[in-house]
Amino acid sequence: MTIRTILVDDEPLAIQGLELRLQAHDDVEIVDTCTNGREAIRSVKTHKPDLVFLDIQMPGFDGFSVVQGLMDVEPPLFVFVTAYSDHAIRAFEAQAVDYLMKPVEEDRLADTLARARDRLAEKSNSEEIAKLREVLAEVAPEAAEELAGSDDGPSADRYEKLINVKDRGQIFRVDVESIERIDAAGDYMCIYTGDNTLILRETMKDLEKRLDPRTFQRVHRSTIVNLDLVRQVKPHTNGECFLVLDSGAQVKVSRSYRDVVARFVH
Repeated sequence: MTIRTILVDDEPLAIQGLELRLQAHDDVEIVDTCTNGREAIRSVKTHKPDLVFLDIQMPGFDGFSVVQGLMDVEPPLFVFVTAYSDHAIRAFEAQAVDYLMKPVEEDRLADTLARARDRLAEKSNSEEIAKLREVLAEVAPEAAEELAGSDDGPSADRYEKLINVKDRGQIFRVDVESIERIDAAGDYMCIYTGDNTLILRETMKDLEKRLDPRTFQRVHRSTIVNLDLVRQVKPHTNGECFLVLDSGAQVKVSRSYRDVVARFVH
């Protein structure tokens, strides 16, 4: 699979440096380069790339404005590139694949491209399944229903029992049952166990797929809770409530996820 890529930076030398480093990756095809945000928006709409390396600080339209300006089309994957680390949280909140500091290091770039490949493969697979279901629905409705039903009632065996977390230069093997809650910050997950807090570089969406939904449920758009470790439900205002966990931590359940609480109420 070729990753059609656009580079956006108001510094020509920065674009040249990134082009040079990307030459080592045979599956990356640079379809355009842009020197400002307005050019970038036009180029993305014209070329429909898979991936965009996007400088954050540019005159006029900055990187975040570019992302906002593409909300009316199916956006590509974004990697933010900048000399300033204080933009990191906003970058991940914008659902960036990654955040690279200038000058871009070859090892970090390789990691970023690996993440992009995974995201694109997942997207391609889901699109193929959707197309197959559309065709089956027209020519073989019974087969379409069988395919749709194959996603129901997943076996617990398919979910992770141990998760490897690389944090602070060490690899921790975390027993999934010991995880009390997980908080998201862009592409980083804060994993809380009874006696430790670890940082995992992964999206909430990807991590959810690895956890048994009968035990781990999202109670907020950025929080997953181990329901087996809930010890008390405390009602709050406006239909919200708090879950008190084994450790004594309290997690707010937003109204959008209040159906999760129903299983505790008999």
